[in-house]
This record gives sequence, C-alpha cells and structure tokens, in this order.
Amino acid sequence: MNWNIIVVQAFNFKSTTPSSCILFPSDSAQMAKVYPDQEEPTFSSCPSHGPHTYTLWMKSLVFNSNGCTVYDSNGLIVYRVDNYDTKGRRDVNLLDLRGRVLCTIHKRLFGFGRWDVSRSSYDSSNSENQEKPWFHVKRCHEMMTGKLTCQISTVECQKYCIEKIGAKTAFRIVNTDDGDIVAHAKQKHSTSGVILGSDVLTLDVEGGIDHSLVMAFVTVFGLICGRM
Repeated sequence: MNWNIIVVQAFNFKSTTPSSCILFPSDSAQMAKVYPDQEEPTFSSCPSHGPHTYTLWMKSLVFNSNGCTVYDSNGLIVYRVDNYDTKGRRDVNLLDLRGRVLCTIHKRLFGFGRWDVSRSSYDSSNSENQEKPWFHVKRCHEMMTGKLTCQISTVECQKYCIEKIGAKTAFRIVNTDDGDIVAHAKQKHSTSGVILGSDVLTLDVEGGIDHSLVMAFVTVFGLICGRM
C-alpha cells in the first residue's frame, strides 16, 4: 500500500493523537493560520458542479513535505496533494479526501513547459486504478505584458486558460470558448479583514464545471509556479 495513503488514514482528526503515526505539534499551529476558528481539521465529501468557495493552503498535511491541502467553506478537507521532500516532481497525484487518486499529472521530459494529465477511475473487477487522458497543459508567456498564462485543452475539445494576476499569488481560470471566468483565486482574508499568509488563498469556483477538473488545473499551475 502506498505510504501516502497510510498517512491520511492514520490521522484521526477527531482525537488529539493519531492511531498509527506521530502528529507533530506544528500541524495544529499551521491549521490555525488557515481556519483560526476551527480547532481540528476534518474530512468532508466534496461538491461536484455547483458554485463553491474553497480555501487553498499551499502546504501538505504530511510533515516536512511539499504540496497543497484544499478545504471547503466549512473548513473541511476535500482535496490534497503531497509532494514529500521534492518540489516540481515530474509525476504528481491529486487525491480526494480518502486518499484515492483522482488524476496523475505528468511533466513531459522534453516538452518545454508541457504537462499531460490522466484521470483515474477505479475498476472494481480487478481492484486497480485505470488512467485515461484528461487534458493537456502548455505554459505560455505574453511577450508584451510578461504575464504568465497556461493553455489547457481537454479530450472533450474544451479549452481553458489560467492567467496569473499581477505579481502576487492571484490567478483566474477562463473558459476561452466563451470568455467566462470559471474560477478565481486570491489571497485569503479572515472574517475580521486580516490578510492571511501568501500560502493561503480563497478559490471561488462557479457552477457548471467539475470541481475536480478545476483542482487539477490549480495543481498544474502550482507546479508551474514552483509552489509544490
């Protein structure tokens, strides 16, 4: 069994100590930076297509690891990425709340800023995950403005673009077929108006799009920007 999945299953966030691994004190302190009013992180089922606001914490729940943890509007964990001790790995998995692989992101060795993403599906007949091509990403720079963008093409011939906004961590995802913004991320503010750290973002996702697809887009963009 993958050690990555064992870690998630071992943590029991309803108690002060996990069942089969060490919960480092820094984990609770870091959680307070994301949701100051929530004492302990919990897992939640994730919405699929309706509008929703998420919190992106550009940290892994695995101690001393790189990655990203995604919380819903109630402060419950819905997605995560664990890159362990290496940033910018060529193969990265986006996981759901139970540690199941939703997709695998592969950076082409000689692709010059190109990534291939395959969606995982569980085959109960042979108890194995099967991967099917999902979308492709190409990194681009606008020469006139210096803006970082990513062009995305799905196997269903849908086209999207991720645009970095300004010099900060904000970005937006645009459906280039109709120009609609399907998701927008910016630095998170607390309820009292305090700006949280640059590694804590608010992600607003519009309705009518698969949220796991948006999270896969966000993961690729985080790898491109060296955040994971």
